[in-house]
Amino acid sequence: MDFFNQQADALYAEDVPLTEIAKQYGTPCFVYSRATLEHHWRVFDNALSPHPHQIFYAVKANSNIALLNLLSRLGSGFDIVSQGELERVLAAKGDPTKIIFSGVGKQTCEIERALDIGIYCFNIESLAELKRIAAITKANSIRAAISFRINPNVDPQTHPYIATGLKENKFGIDDSAVLTAYQYAAEQEFLTATGIACHIGSQLTQLTPFIDALDCILHWIQRLTAIGIQLQHIDIGGGLGVCYANEEPPTPVDYANAIITKLSQHQLKLGVEPGRAIAANAGILLSRVEYIKTTPDKNFAIIDAAMNDLIRPALYNAYHAISTVNASTAIENYYDIVGPVCETGDFLAKQRLLRLRENDLIAVRSCGAYGFSMSSNYNSRRRAAEVLVDGDKVYLIRSREHYADLFYNEHLVDD
Repeated sequence: MDFFNQQADALYAEDVPLTEIAKQYGTPCFVYSRATLEHHWRVFDNALSPHPHQIFYAVKANSNIALLNLLSRLGSGFDIVSQGELERVLAAKGDPTKIIFSGVGKQTCEIERALDIGIYCFNIESLAELKRIAAITKANSIRAAISFRINPNVDPQTHPYIATGLKENKFGIDDSAVLTAYQYAAEQEFLTATGIACHIGSQLTQLTPFIDALDCILHWIQRLTAIGIQLQHIDIGGGLGVCYANEEPPTPVDYANAIITKLSQHQLKLGVEPGRAIAANAGILLSRVEYIKTTPDKNFAIIDAAMNDLIRPALYNAYHAISTVNASTAIENYYDIVGPVCETGDFLAKQRLLRLRENDLIAVRSCGAYGFSMSSNYNSRRRAAEVLVDGDKVYLIRSREHYADLFYNEHLVDD
């Protein structure tokens, strides 16, 4: 669910008409609903309440510090994959002891920074990474809690670019190396293996892959226990899908019930890493139609947003619903919704039946996750403003870039 709704033939974000946001902050503009974001987080937290747990929000989905701060206030932890994300969480007043550091390519400086602030755990993804962290902790005499991300070779049945739990993917430790990894960690003075983790992909719409992956993890817990390695937590990652079009993903309640049932005989603390499922439908991309272009073969609505603002359609052929912001008397027609970037792949939607005129506003739905966080300055376009709606109040949480920002860090070469 979300709190973007029709009122008297106009589209609102909570109690604020989107026309007013466009007037004050311009377009393109990402608009987030606080009520939606917090509701989705609480649904997960309530669903998991029968079992000791911690939500680690996946920062990569949307890393604006205002939104991270709201989640931190609810009690959320954070799943990070870079020092930049770590610094964002700290700037948002997130609790360092609720941070899990994932990712396959952690640099020495990133590991040292995470150790300095005392994060909850490193999710280790290779033996090479394990040895580096062991050496750094020993050199600095700092103890680190670690968990190993296992590659369960489970098909998540999602887009191949966002599948992460198959043998051909770069993520996680292969079955053949799991025991070696835990045994090596047990021999290190400054490492404590506290957990086991997996993450098989994103935008999953069935429970079966989650359960298959969990069965794999429980198998390893049994084997580790048998050789005297006792763990404290299990992290099953994220990946629960959302409805962009006609998908029917499991609800967080169904997801939680299935997992908790499997864990009923275990006292391990449960960690989950939802990102998209919390943030996606909490945001829209507000854009204005610049031109209507009609050809014998196609009708194009050329808008002021582009693939640099929302890359998902071009990258994944992802679907985002399109809503008109105000009722229109224009003739209904099929349009490709395209931007001004000089690429044929610069489209946000294709063949959508809409009533559009030049200067109309549209809302690209479900842009709260992997919208702004994947945006760029391609074609030297300024990145969009971001605003947060809270009831009848609107807060600017990121200003639109100035043109000078585009080359602020560039330098001329003297003769």
